[in-house]
Parts: sequence; structure tokens; C-alpha cells
Amino acid sequence: MTHVAFIGLGSNLSDPKNQLINAIAALNALPSVRLVKYSSLYGSAPIGYLDQPDFVNAVAELATDLSPRDLLETLLALELDFGRMREFVNAPRTLDLDVLLYDDLQYHEHGLTIPHPQLHLRAFVLQPLLEIAPTIEIPGLGLAEHLLQQCAEQRLVKLV
Repeated sequence: MTHVAFIGLGSNLSDPKNQLINAIAALNALPSVRLVKYSSLYGSAPIGYLDQPDFVNAVAELATDLSPRDLLETLLALELDFGRMREFVNAPRTLDLDVLLYDDLQYHEHGLTIPHPQLHLRAFVLQPLLEIAPTIEIPGLGLAEHLLQQCAEQRLVKLV
């Protein structure tokens, strides 16, 4: 059975724009995954740990036969391929890949919560998500366009 998953992409190290462009191509090359569409790239200020460069973010829609856990494990391996180091929470990174949504699933187990637990608080996720899925509803939270209005103070710049 094919599932629809939305993946958040972010980078703020080693030429972040190219990191995301290459990551989108790498997502499309994964077995059991087909890239359906992806958003523009957006620039955003860091959240949490502030003493680091701004981020470049995007969202990709995938069609996949992988389970949520297998998809996460595949994304974590791809992060490592891109040189991801997990030095501390919210540390700068070459590539961050998050499972934002998976069908209309509401799911929680160790290390994996769907919808992503911070999705509704982040303009850098909601804006690119709405660009590729303008009417999307976040399970348990409501329409993404309404959630984005609550993040209006977050600076976001469309780059490409």
C-alpha cells in the first residue's frame, strides 16, 4: 500500500541551499520512495539555540511503501550520508529530515511522533507545507493555514 508522507528539510551548514537541493534529489532516489513534489526554499532564523547561522528549509511530499518507522530510519541514514552530527539539541546541521505527516496518522512511540510535535509552531514548516498542499489539515490540530496565522511573528524569507 502506498502512503503519503510530508518531510521537513532543513540545513544551516556547508552551503545550505545546495544541501537541500541535493537532499531532495537523494529523497527521490531512495528505494520504496517517490518524490511527488517539493516546496520552494525558505530562509528562517534559528529557534532554540540562537548562536548559529540562519536555516534554509523546505517540505517534500513523498509517496512511500515504507512504514513510519522504516521511513524515519531511512531519513536518519540519509542525514548521516550528508554529514549530520548530533552534538547537542538544536545544534547547527548539514541536514535535518523530519517526518511531519504520514497519511492522516496520529502516532507516538519512542523517537517518532506524527504529526511532528513542533509542526504547528513553526512557520518554516507550515509555509512550505501550504505551498505544496494548500488545503492540508494537520490531524488533531486543524487546518495548516490557521496554524500558520499563529506563527505570524516568525521571520520567513522565500529564497528560491
